[in-house]
Amino acid sequence: MGDMQPDWYPAWRDQAFEQLTAKNARLEKEFRLGHWPRYDYDLTTGRLLFSDQGAVKVVTEIQIAGSTSAKAGNWLWAWSNSNLPSELLADAKRVRSFGEENDIAELQQAYVTDTKDDLETLGWELTAAMVRICDSLGAYRSPRGEGGGLYLILKSANWAN
Repeated sequence: MGDMQPDWYPAWRDQAFEQLTAKNARLEKEFRLGHWPRYDYDLTTGRLLFSDQGAVKVVTEIQIAGSTSAKAGNWLWAWSNSNLPSELLADAKRVRSFGEENDIAELQQAYVTDTKDDLETLGWELTAAMVRICDSLGAYRSPRGEGGGLYLILKSANWAN
């Protein structure tokens, strides 16, 4: 497998990253994402909630992109992680199909290691590819204890009533 990819893919991925940056900036402006004192995700309901002083302010619906592990030094696509609920993996599976149809190694192999980038950048770049393929609103990274992150893509965002 390795580094298989079509000629158009690197530029496409750079564009996806720019699009995600713009989408996340819009979410920050509209819903103050990134500024709430607390967030909680519930993988059973597929929601990510942002709150302030015990009151939920913003409700988002999520799918899981994948996770990075500092210990393993790699990215793991959500579809290959057996600990995750299958309802939240539909979009990640679409990315895998896209990777298979277009011969893009990093979108169809379970683990991705990128020696050029730091892990967080790699996580954001692969998440950006997923946001583009699935035409999502944006993405959110939740830090994980051992130095990695869980990357979630946002399907919807609404103010809590």
